[in-house]
Amino acid sequence: MSLPYLSTGRYYPDSASPQTPSDVAVIMPTILRPDLTSAVKSIYNQDFKGRIQIAIGVDVSVGNLNDFEELFNARPDNVSILISTLPYSTSARHGGIYRSTDGGSLRTILAYATNSEILAFLDDDNEYLPDHISLLHAAIQGKVWSSGQRILVDQDTLKHLGVDVWDSVGPNRGRFRETGGFIDPNCLMVNKTKLEVALAYWSRYQFGTEGETSDRKFFRAIATGKYEMVIKPTVLYKIRDTNVLHDFITGRQVL
Repeated sequence: MSLPYLSTGRYYPDSASPQTPSDVAVIMPTILRPDLTSAVKSIYNQDFKGRIQIAIGVDVSVGNLNDFEELFNARPDNVSILISTLPYSTSARHGGIYRSTDGGSLRTILAYATNSEILAFLDDDNEYLPDHISLLHAAIQGKVWSSGQRILVDQDTLKHLGVDVWDSVGPNRGRFRETGGFIDPNCLMVNKTKLEVALAYWSRYQFGTEGETSDRKFFRAIATGKYEMVIKPTVLYKIRDTNVLHDFITGRQVL
């Protein structure tokens, strides 16, 4: 008996050969929430002149991929898009075998699948400022990773609350200094050929729980590599009103 063909992805090319590596790849796990449109447009609006590959991995979705077809077709000539749509979730939250609850193994899969040495990361509810990729790409040359700062944004009002000077502040600094410090993935750019083993950490640890979360474990694995931090906000990062950073912003809690 023949089985129906099952598509596991889509590809939207840029103006160059797919076999030629892109200058930067942006990894985006998503559940297809409406905010994905703003996130992707923020990549389109980058002032970076090189080639950008966007790699989108769809976990259990709340939206329809076809609703974003117009968005994907509006990509600039220097942007290609690779979309992975597995017929199941790899996350333990939905019955998969990987402990990471925010996309399972998607970040790891996409990191290896992209045709670029240089990786950036963007959650589907956050945005890059226009110079994020150009600044971090210039900074990472000859290094393992680079980073920018993030502006905290109220998720409900979209009010800019201020630059994060508590959490995403680098190695051995901030609230997490005793465990090596932290840079939020949305603020990171990494050379994957220099830290391939660390890419598996995206799949092994839970996100949003106490202890060693996947994003903190990943940063600890790369923190000792040669790096350069761009001391300028390059990312808009949304937080809920229950996030402890609200207490730091208002002065209700002091580091």
